[in-house]
Amino acid sequence: MIEAGHFAAFLALGATLAQAIFGLKGDRRWAGMAAVTGFGLMAFSFLTLVHAFAVSDFSLALVANNSHTLKPMLYKIAGTWGNHEGSMALWALVTLAFGAAAAALMKTGRERFESRALGVQGFLSAGAMGYLLFASSPYLRLDPAPFQGAGLNPLLQDPALSFHPPMLYLGYV
Repeated sequence: MIEAGHFAAFLALGATLAQAIFGLKGDRRWAGMAAVTGFGLMAFSFLTLVHAFAVSDFSLALVANNSHTLKPMLYKIAGTWGNHEGSMALWALVTLAFGAAAAALMKTGRERFESRALGVQGFLSAGAMGYLLFASSPYLRLDPAPFQGAGLNPLLQDPALSFHPPMLYLGYV
């Protein structure tokens, strides 16, 4: 399943590049469709990471390094973003979500302004996706897979800290 999520992340990168190109060319309609498509693909990709943590798929290096079978489900899910790679995946997801929201809700009547705004946002999202996929990939496999993971950082095992990164990123974007 994680391979499908990895592939979806690459498709999301392509969608953000299309959003940037169409947006800067002044084609608001196609830039908006690319923004929504990119968000949908990245949402699927992120959910495959969450699923890998929920089922303790230790063949994924990210899960093996940041989860454990005996942890409560809250901390397994929080392990998705409780590390650098997962945090970058969450950042990319939130960035693409705001791009999709802008595409769906921005109705100023100034199509050129809207398309340019979507184009710039597409470049920003493409940067986040490029960094995620080429410099900080959460999709690396381990072979052979360990039977048990290393566990979540003990400093992050607090219910409030489980929700801190998503709320923080919503504020940043």
